[in-house]
Amino acid sequence: MIKNWNQVTITPEFCDQGVDCYRVTGKEFLNEYYVVSEAETRKLMNRPEIVGYEVYKSLINATSQMMYFLKEKKSITTANILSILRGALNYPLEESCYREHIRVHDISFMSCERVFAEDGSMNGLAVKYSKLTVVPGSTLMIGDIIASGETMIYCLRSVIEHYRANNAELRNILFFTIGGWRGVELLEKFTAEIREFWPNFEGFITVYYEGIFNCYEPGDKGVSGINRALIDFYWKDGIVAPAFRRQTLSMRDPLFEKCTIYDGGARRYEIQEHIQEVLEFWEGLLERADVIDFQALLEEKLGHSLPISYEDWVASCHYQGLPADECQWLYRQELGFVESLKGVTVKQIAEDRIREFKTELKKYILN
Repeated sequence: MIKNWNQVTITPEFCDQGVDCYRVTGKEFLNEYYVVSEAETRKLMNRPEIVGYEVYKSLINATSQMMYFLKEKKSITTANILSILRGALNYPLEESCYREHIRVHDISFMSCERVFAEDGSMNGLAVKYSKLTVVPGSTLMIGDIIASGETMIYCLRSVIEHYRANNAELRNILFFTIGGWRGVELLEKFTAEIREFWPNFEGFITVYYEGIFNCYEPGDKGVSGINRALIDFYWKDGIVAPAFRRQTLSMRDPLFEKCTIYDGGARRYEIQEHIQEVLEFWEGLLERADVIDFQALLEEKLGHSLPISYEDWVASCHYQGLPADECQWLYRQELGFVESLKGVTVKQIAEDRIREFKTELKKYILN
């Protein structure tokens, strides 16, 4: 966990064109971190039924509005987009630049893949393909999911080394992500490292969609017993956008999904794999329903023990920088959500989700 993470909060930055933007504050950061929330991204992350092109489309409005905001702040100069194949192709960076009249000088490509030993164990990472364009003094733009952050840092190091080999520097790096707080930790360290050879490097501007989430730690499979460490996102120890919390808790089941986003690349390009992952989770939950402590599962997904006082809840959610009336409304909503689950069972939720998911995506399911 990042040192003094409990002091970190979010404060409203702007609300425009249906996009709520919050700045992450509360401690001294080397970089800028934002959380954005918008109707389509909330829908994307609460409904794993959204697949294919709709995944890409869901991110356009929030991304474009952030591009406009950063352009007006003069934080973006000439843009050079880095596409880390394949999950990064979900992020509409080029389209958003076009919409907001930001010139894209070039687009670079890189494929970073896991390397496995003969026994099947992971043996590190390797860049299998790269086409990098050097644009001195530019803003490098990247979109990708940050879980453990290993792939992100590996690719960034390759890009930085390429720029240095060509005696060029970047002004800053703009990162759009669905990801966790590990990204903040890694980017803070990396920025300090970069400034040792590029003293004028302005740092990273990182935009998180709907929240800065957390991953299950190694050895922790969650209350369900089937979550994956350093892969599956959930709320505990994270910072969730107020509107995303409001929407999630206005429904019964999204909070209990295996992961806030699942595999972004599979959702877009290998829908069969995504369907299999979602169904395997809910079918596994159904098989274990009789031994899962529902109260413990609820507390795990909310990110805190129950009952919880208002003051402790605000601190747990990192909402100290939000208006008191908004926090009080959200707190009361959560109390109502918890109350509404009395009498509900894990088996009931799992059976409903399996039926709903199969019905919604039946055209993709091959028997």
